[in-house]
Amino acid sequence: MRLGINLGYWGAGMDGDNLAVAQEADRLGYDVCWAAEAYGSDAPTVLSWVAAKTERIDVGSAILQIPARQPAMTAMTAATLDSLSGGRFRLGLGVSGPQVSEGWYGVKFDKPLARTREYVEIVRKAMSRERLTHDGEHWTLPLPGGPGKALKLTVHPEREHIPLYIAAIGPRNLEQTGEIADGALLIFPAAEHLEETAIRQLRAGREKAGKTMDGFDVCPTVPIAVGDDVDALADLFRPYTALYVGGMGSRSQNFYNQLARRMGYEEAATEIQDKYLAGDKDGAAAAVPRELIDSTALLGPVERIADGMRAYAEAGVTTLTLSPAGFTLDERLAAVRAGVTAWERAGLA
Repeated sequence: MRLGINLGYWGAGMDGDNLAVAQEADRLGYDVCWAAEAYGSDAPTVLSWVAAKTERIDVGSAILQIPARQPAMTAMTAATLDSLSGGRFRLGLGVSGPQVSEGWYGVKFDKPLARTREYVEIVRKAMSRERLTHDGEHWTLPLPGGPGKALKLTVHPEREHIPLYIAAIGPRNLEQTGEIADGALLIFPAAEHLEETAIRQLRAGREKAGKTMDGFDVCPTVPIAVGDDVDALADLFRPYTALYVGGMGSRSQNFYNQLARRMGYEEAATEIQDKYLAGDKDGAAAAVPRELIDSTALLGPVERIADGMRAYAEAGVTTLTLSPAGFTLDERLAAVRAGVTAWERAGLA
């Protein structure tokens, strides 16, 4: 099992710290560094800066939002970043959510699975430097009856095949991801529930495509916090968990809330969402079960974290992406270093 690092969103007042985290992960041998986007910082700008300031580590988008860009533009960005980084770019895609898609980008959040499948098909075709033609439900290239031409990407990526990941949570999206992608970006993964909440569906998609799980990258993001007081460490992530389970998306379309329910937290998921949507964020955070946080994060002394890493590896994770917690840069760097120590002690290096 390989290790990755996730910088999250840029522009939260710790940008210099994020670069230092990426550079330390590069020095320690982490495999990939991911950056996210929502409606603040964009991922490609961040990743180009990180790639320019590091030497070996891959850089990946977790995620580039599908409603934000035409698929040909995404192919251009991926090819450019791969070329500039010397073949170190990984393309992570996702549909985002209804609030961002419709509120920020003005793109209807309808038929997300069909839209994703079509988007991936166009991106792959463009990145392969074929002349770009497509006749689908969501995109037609070139537009008929006009001056448009079937064009070919002029930039040569460093690699013939840029790895393509999809952020997936729901069962149908997971199955499609297994079918059409090279890897899956997961969030809130519990090792003991990973088979029924993700791996089973990914495997079904691979089988539909006539493939096995060999070579497919199961890549969850897991917060990490090091210390002796596990309860206090879990409390650090209550607002984060409450935001996703309670407030990410609408009441009827919150993929993270549905995931918590599939892991057996039906009553807690309802209470967290009710309080969060009513404006009681503190109450929502207090309602998050400690067990939910502990099962979806790596908390405690290094030996306990090593046990957690071993459980993820046994569950089928191939790249474990760590999100290092801390109030200071020193604390975050300590978490990055502890991640490598735990990984080595778990016998996973």
